[in-house]
Amino acid sequence: MPHRSPTPNAVVQLQIRAAEIRDLDPLCRLEEASFSGDRLSRRRLRHWLKTDNRVFLVAEHDGALLGYALVLLRRGTRLARLYSIAVGTAGRGKGIGKALLMAAEDASSRAGRLYMRLEVAEQNSAAIGLYQQLGYRTFGSYSNYYEDAGNALRMQKRIRYRPENLHTAEVPWYGQRTEFTCGPAAAMMAMAGLDPDYVPNGSDELTLWREATTIFMTSGTGGCHPIGLALAMQKRGFACEVYLNQSSPLFLDSVRSAEKKTVIEQVDADYRRQARDTGLPVIAQDFTQEQCQQWLEEGALVLLLISTYRLDGKKVPHWVTLTGMDDACFYVHDPDVDDEDNPLDSQYLPIARDAFSQMSLFGKDRLRTAVVVRKS
Repeated sequence: MPHRSPTPNAVVQLQIRAAEIRDLDPLCRLEEASFSGDRLSRRRLRHWLKTDNRVFLVAEHDGALLGYALVLLRRGTRLARLYSIAVGTAGRGKGIGKALLMAAEDASSRAGRLYMRLEVAEQNSAAIGLYQQLGYRTFGSYSNYYEDAGNALRMQKRIRYRPENLHTAEVPWYGQRTEFTCGPAAAMMAMAGLDPDYVPNGSDELTLWREATTIFMTSGTGGCHPIGLALAMQKRGFACEVYLNQSSPLFLDSVRSAEKKTVIEQVDADYRRQARDTGLPVIAQDFTQEQCQQWLEEGALVLLLISTYRLDGKKVPHWVTLTGMDDACFYVHDPDVDDEDNPLDSQYLPIARDAFSQMSLFGKDRLRTAVVVRKS
């Protein structure tokens, strides 16, 4: 969304408080007066007033609503995103935008978020200046982001504490095009991060899925086996090794019928046999966070299987690409976009280490697996 912040001057005596449903009408009027495009509709404003995964603040003076700030809190992560901020004509030039943003940072930090991200029109020098004054730094851009095809700068600030021993790799992001191809999307991101000449594409996405799928998964389409993904990437010239703490067939409990269980057992056995035949290392043990750090420092990338329960309340296996770590967080590229369909929030997604310890276990057998990928 567009962000238009005033140039700070003397801050008026105002109250900053949580937005309430009674604010809907003045919020709609403020939105209409503040933006010529990319407006939040009345329906969306009502939605954000009623939901809980956000920080929604308003600034009042003498009973008049002068501005608001809306921050989205990505579930299961340490990421906050300034979704929209607006100050009405009567409040501009009085430091209200700055006050709102600082209050939103504080509320987001108290909600456990470590980073605040935002997008801002690249020609909006006033807003960019304010963000820079508050410690935001540009870390990328996004073309054709706004309704008028204008470009956006991506800015970020650590709002809780400074990172320690941060290590990140430059990895292109790719969004899965189907609900069942998270594994291939994660694999393609790793391959693109290791080989700049490789460009992820829809054809490879489906081909990798056909090569790596377990055929069955719950009641829907098959998910990708870690050994299957490693074999597919090895076939394409990458060196891989698989850490897998389960020697029995994977995902067997995800289906009920004996016929489907037999098929899954056969596919699992075939992948393990192919791994032996091709010399693919399959290490039958758990891996540690320290090993993940070492792999990244060595220039490798890692595919990790997680449970999405902490992200969306569903116990679904999901592949992500590990792109960085520091003393507090894992940073992952998630091939699935967030609820707002914004791919910017799925890149270098910060997940606290303690939360990731639980997130990276799947099913009652507590499956934990990683595929380490290196350039041959």
